[in-house]
Amino acid sequence: MKSGAGPKQAGPRVPLRHGEGDKDHLSSFGGLAALSLDALSSVAYGPEAIVLVLVAAGSSALRLTLPITLCIAGLLAVLVVSYCQVIAVHPDGGGAYAVGKKDLGATVSLLAAASLVVDYVLTVAVSLAAGAASLASSFPSLAHHLLAICLIGLALITAVNLWGIAESARFLMLPMVLFLAAMLGVIAVGLARSHPAALVGSVQPIHISEALGVVLVLKAFAAGCSALTGIEAIANGVPTFREPRVKRAQRTELMLGGLLAVMLIGLSLLIRREHVAPRGGVTVLAQLTAGSFGSGWAYSATNIVVTLVLALAANTSFGGLPVLMSLLSKDNRLPHLFGLRSERPVHRYGVVALALLAAVLLIAVDAVTNRLIPLYAIGVFIGFTISQTGLVRHWFSERSPRWGLRAAVNGTGAVLTAIAALVFVASKFTSGAWVVVLTVPALMLLFSRIERYYRAVAVELGFGHAPQHPLAADSLMIVPVNDISRLTEHALHAALSLSGDVVAVSVHAGPEQCAEFRARWEQWDPGIRLETLGSPTRSLVHPVVDYVQRAQQGDRQIAVLITEVQPRHWRYRILHNQRGLLLATVLRADTDAVICTLPYRLRSR
Repeated sequence: MKSGAGPKQAGPRVPLRHGEGDKDHLSSFGGLAALSLDALSSVAYGPEAIVLVLVAAGSSALRLTLPITLCIAGLLAVLVVSYCQVIAVHPDGGGAYAVGKKDLGATVSLLAAASLVVDYVLTVAVSLAAGAASLASSFPSLAHHLLAICLIGLALITAVNLWGIAESARFLMLPMVLFLAAMLGVIAVGLARSHPAALVGSVQPIHISEALGVVLVLKAFAAGCSALTGIEAIANGVPTFREPRVKRAQRTELMLGGLLAVMLIGLSLLIRREHVAPRGGVTVLAQLTAGSFGSGWAYSATNIVVTLVLALAANTSFGGLPVLMSLLSKDNRLPHLFGLRSERPVHRYGVVALALLAAVLLIAVDAVTNRLIPLYAIGVFIGFTISQTGLVRHWFSERSPRWGLRAAVNGTGAVLTAIAALVFVASKFTSGAWVVVLTVPALMLLFSRIERYYRAVAVELGFGHAPQHPLAADSLMIVPVNDISRLTEHALHAALSLSGDVVAVSVHAGPEQCAEFRARWEQWDPGIRLETLGSPTRSLVHPVVDYVQRAQQGDRQIAVLITEVQPRHWRYRILHNQRGLLLATVLRADTDAVICTLPYRLRSR
């Protein structure tokens, strides 16, 4: 039987480099680990923030914890739906910044960018400080080393993120799973118990300082909204997901919203049922954990997991801010180096900048969490409001099916987040929020000035306009030499390959040395003229620079060829003269010459 044609032969497979395939991008579950720990870990302090505000009106006011949490959960649902829409409309990332730029204008986009930068830096600092404080509460001997612990943790997280976003997700996967298991376990076991298994902490007297009213409820709502920080990071980091990026990012956003809502409502149910009030030496979450698991090993293990995840929540910023900074650089609002990306892919300049800013902030406040809390969450709620308002404008302009319902949902979210932002600023202004109020406009001014500079440079360089045709000009290749050797022969050979007019320039201390070197040159006779320069002060750089400045008179194009000895091993580089590097630096600063660097690679060393 005659066989038919065989299958079509596939072409040769070219191996992918780092960052070209899906391996170095995030899956949906990986995105939950890399970009959502900030939001997930907020259940450790969000419900407690509500309790601490309401208790000012007495223990009876704590019954409002659950209704307020349900309102926050409703706002969470609106924000999750909105950010799923943002992901679809802006698949290149940027979140509130991208929405503001497209739908609300340049000024609002600058406000969104500045607010997000402040929020991301604060997220790193607050997460590390809170984690260090929680660790010190379990190990009191570490209480005097909080700053050192924070900086060490910051260095580790930075190193992992410099290696790759996918690597950071793998690193954070286990802590995230343990945290979710612990929190869901606390809720399930606590609701199943008829009474708390154990009580921890010391009883504190409750001092009524405010009447229960609308203002106090708004303060509690705004404080509890701190549990919503971090849910925008997924929309900002869409480019870090695997294909199809939009669907994976939306799936991650929905998973985050569902898990966060379940934990917030579950913990608030326990707070209401067990009449939990602030106690000395422990957090509200620790009380709930003891009520569910008792005060044994499960209690200690849960506290350690919470501590670890609070510290690792800083990783959310490393997934979001570098992408935002790259978008700002593309819009000429940050230096263009922030748009550079390594093979993995990692915006390493953005990662390093975030780490440095967070380190400076931690050092400034000595890693004390209470000094950071008044600054926290203001920036993110400004971003929330901008993204919601921008989407309302988007639906009004597009008039797509069911646009009215979508605009109503986003409009409601914009009003609620704006109220939260205003309450945050008003209630915490004198406690430190004024720093954010000043920093955000300062960053906006910085972005605007950088954009103005790039615009002026573009005009001067004639970007967007066809220039005149280039014309050939006489050229001169100048080769600094200090001796007759293979290095000199290598340099002159390259110079003759690049230009027909080559001159060697040599610098000596006096006339005798100049005459002696010229005699040796004529004896060698390379066929290239030599200029000897005297330098009584033994300066080797400035005589060459003066010669180049004299040579570039007129329309002649001057080029300087500088040789550089490169040993095989980097450790030997310091043993070689760095005069060539210094000469190149000064020539670039003081002349218009073309600077060429020619490596001479040593074989033996």
